[in-house]
Amino acid sequence: MAKYLVIVESPAKVKTIKKFLGSNYEVAASNGHVRDLPKSQLGIDVEHDFEPKYITIRGKGELLASLRKSAKKADKIYLATDPDREGEAISWHLKTALKADESKMHRITFNEITKTAVKASIKQAREIDMNLVDAQQARRMLDRMVGYEISPLLWAKVKRGLSAGRVQSVTLRLIGDREDEINSFIPEEYWSLEADFQVEGERKPLRAKFYGKDKKIEIHSEQEMKQILHELEDVSYHVTEVKKGERIKKAPNPFTTSTLQQEAAKNLNFSTQKTMRLAQQLYEGVDIKGNGTVGVISYLRTDSIRISEEADMTAREYIGREYGEDYTVKAAKKQENSKKIQDAHEAIRPTDVTRTPISLKDSLTRDQYRLYQLIWKRFVASRMSPAKYETTSVKISGGEYMFTVSASKMIFDGFMSVYTQDGDEKKNTNLLAKTLDENTKLTLKEFDPQQHFTQPPAHYTEASLVKTLEELGIGRPSTYAPTITTLLARRYVAKENKNLYITEIGEVVNNIMKQAFPSIVDVNFTATMEDLLDKVEDGSVKWKTVVSNFYPDLHEAVEAAQKELEQVKIEDEVTDVICEECGRNMVIKYGPHGRFLACPGFPECRNTKPYYEKIGVKCPMCGGEVVLKKTKKGRKYYGCENNPECEFMTWQKPSKEKCPQCGGYMLEKGNKLVCADEHCGYVTQKQKED
Repeated sequence: MAKYLVIVESPAKVKTIKKFLGSNYEVAASNGHVRDLPKSQLGIDVEHDFEPKYITIRGKGELLASLRKSAKKADKIYLATDPDREGEAISWHLKTALKADESKMHRITFNEITKTAVKASIKQAREIDMNLVDAQQARRMLDRMVGYEISPLLWAKVKRGLSAGRVQSVTLRLIGDREDEINSFIPEEYWSLEADFQVEGERKPLRAKFYGKDKKIEIHSEQEMKQILHELEDVSYHVTEVKKGERIKKAPNPFTTSTLQQEAAKNLNFSTQKTMRLAQQLYEGVDIKGNGTVGVISYLRTDSIRISEEADMTAREYIGREYGEDYTVKAAKKQENSKKIQDAHEAIRPTDVTRTPISLKDSLTRDQYRLYQLIWKRFVASRMSPAKYETTSVKISGGEYMFTVSASKMIFDGFMSVYTQDGDEKKNTNLLAKTLDENTKLTLKEFDPQQHFTQPPAHYTEASLVKTLEELGIGRPSTYAPTITTLLARRYVAKENKNLYITEIGEVVNNIMKQAFPSIVDVNFTATMEDLLDKVEDGSVKWKTVVSNFYPDLHEAVEAAQKELEQVKIEDEVTDVICEECGRNMVIKYGPHGRFLACPGFPECRNTKPYYEKIGVKCPMCGGEVVLKKTKKGRKYYGCENNPECEFMTWQKPSKEKCPQCGGYMLEKGNKLVCADEHCGYVTQKQKED
């Protein structure tokens, strides 16, 4: 009979860990949390020191009964849930729910699911760390307070089923603010000038960029460009300076949760959710031919770039053996500590660096293989020497003006023999520069002036949003993917071609949150809360202090918003559209995708149709009405009511005003009106409406 019971979170780990520990151990799974706050109520006693009311999660009764039975028979119980706040809290809840002798219960953690790590963790069994538990309890309660206090207001104002969240709402605001920036962006004209020079004895011309005089000159208009070209007529050109140098490109750090999500999105086109699901599978264990089930990467939720001495040494030995000593970095990388880094775990790395991606290809699914290969290459590269480039910069004089050419040639590939990112120079550029020296005579072949317009900031992608959340200190490694997934699932945000757009329903929720709960959607406030939770984790702040300071202000804001909302009676807006089935005037309702037309005779008449809001502007192509429409995923745009016969559409709102310069239609951008034709470039202040 098994003497020891090991309880893990996920059933996928049971088989892997049982194999490592042998017949004296029984391994069972809790399937995540076993206790939580009740769904039907706030579950926090705000009158009595904010005591949480935990109950057994519905459907977990049988599982708990089975775990209790096994716990009763065991001499020792090892709680082996994940090595983070959440895992610590699950262990604490299990300890309470199992009702076993406390002296038999021990907490163990391992950063990777390998035989060595699991066996070592049993030798280092410890007590449950209540600071970690309290940090998780505080986060859970703050999130519950925001969700349960604010969501009913959204139901009253907009529609049932909407929700607010502490991190979710501020993330929605970031996406909304970026959309506003893009919509109000006015392009500015600028010009660039390049010139092709013939070098004596060379077949290919040398292309150089216009620089200016002593300082760089920005060219803003065609007139300025013509003036410069006029001054460059009939001047002689020669090389005045050739500078040789060397630069190095350092190897990247191994992956954290955030950087893994970003690179998997860019290189593999994975969503954050998919990346985390695949990484979880690689961490929990995959069936490797000849080895059984093995965890092939270390723990996937981390914001640290630290690597254990043993893993670092093994990687260096592997690199020296496979690539040569020149490729091994001489000094170990140090963690650049930031106040936002918890540093509880190592970076994400392979559990065995000699387990190359190609050796696992037959044991992994295609997507598992691609993600493992990315993690393996990045880790190996992080232990390698920098790449080295020989650089040449050339200055060419023509009259009072100067042109420049820069060239680079890789002389040692270093880490880039294993791992390259977008933008890394893989090829030599402009090698013609090596034949030049000072006073080399050049013959001008032709100028290439180009007109450009500044571009608006890019829409967020999942990758760039995760990067921004991390930089601002909003959320933590475990929250990025669930936050984005929730926004997409609630249809507050739509995803098209990787880009994230706020939907009509998302705009409504965002505006209510900004108006009624400015602190909840304030970036600095949310980041400060994360810092406080970190202080709870390190024991310097009591968790109930955080909760008790947060709740009164939230409750007061909710009560104030309720009074304001009571004064705004939300009635269905009646339209002049007649229901074809029963003759009533149809009304505007809110659905999961935003507004739609519905018959007020529901449930007798169930007729519905899309709602297109007229904006009072005539279509510049056919004279029909321009209406506000939405893409299938909920992104707003303006199109002609006569579509598909008329193809007019624009993402920005058109204006009634005509451009006085070219006669084309104008677009509203913030408080300005801008000609839709970029080349016209007419801009004027928008008239205030009475």
